[in-house]
Amino acid sequence: MTRFHKLLSLPLLLAATGVPAFAAESGVAPMAEPLFHVGPLPVTNSMVTSWIVALVFIIAVRLAIRKPKLIPSRGQAIVENLVEGVRTLISPIVGAKVAPYAFPLLISLFTFILFQNWSGLFPGVGTVYVRSQATGEWMEFVRPGNADMNGTIALALVAFISWFYFIMRYAGPMFVLKDIFGNKANKKETPAVIYYPLFLIFFAAGLIEIISIMFRPVSLSFRLFGNIFGGENLMHAMSGIQKWGLPAPFYFLELLIGFVQAFVFMLLVSVYIGLICNHGDGHHDEPGHNGHEKATH
Repeated sequence: MTRFHKLLSLPLLLAATGVPAFAAESGVAPMAEPLFHVGPLPVTNSMVTSWIVALVFIIAVRLAIRKPKLIPSRGQAIVENLVEGVRTLISPIVGAKVAPYAFPLLISLFTFILFQNWSGLFPGVGTVYVRSQATGEWMEFVRPGNADMNGTIALALVAFISWFYFIMRYAGPMFVLKDIFGNKANKKETPAVIYYPLFLIFFAAGLIEIISIMFRPVSLSFRLFGNIFGGENLMHAMSGIQKWGLPAPFYFLELLIGFVQAFVFMLLVSVYIGLICNHGDGHHDEPGHNGHEKATH
């Protein structure tokens, strides 16, 4: 099919399926396309989608809450249930000490990733095409933010840097080093001939743990990108096979995948924080509580 015939068929295909013919043939490009440049920095179609989705979400939340009331409106009740649900979920994971400080990060990650994942299902996303000024080829004007590897890497780095801050701030460097490299055996219950050689074993295990920690941003970013990018290509492929009906079930599948991926991302970051910061919350509370009881008696 020549480019001329593709251009002639474009309006009919957009009206029928919302996906251009060349989009169904080629799928989603692996790299986001730059729309324009601000100095040396490119502004890609994924970045534009991320900004628009974030702006719309912020405005929607503000309009839903307006002025908070004692008897909440429907919109305020929805937002409060989301906030309370996430807070109840993450508090036992990260620990009571860190929960108030980690909560803003975790709920922001969940909501931002969720709506970025779902943005590929919005009308116009992935279906509006423009010509690239550089190459002259057709490219998506907007594409989902999480279908771009740069976006998921940025999210993973934000989560990783925040994790490092929380463990240093609320656990402390010495506790972190002891947790990773320290001897976990009980000195009173372990014979000396076994206890002291265990330092070498736990130190070697700590080195392996450091390697696994450094790969956390890689696993977080690749998992999210792979699922969303694959889902976008799946939607394009199904629309190319059958214009009517066939893509519909996959919309519901992508809704589920988008929610699961946002939930898993938030949950993994919570677990990473809790693995170090949630050690012995109950034990820290007990001495003060017992001491208060003794002083009272």
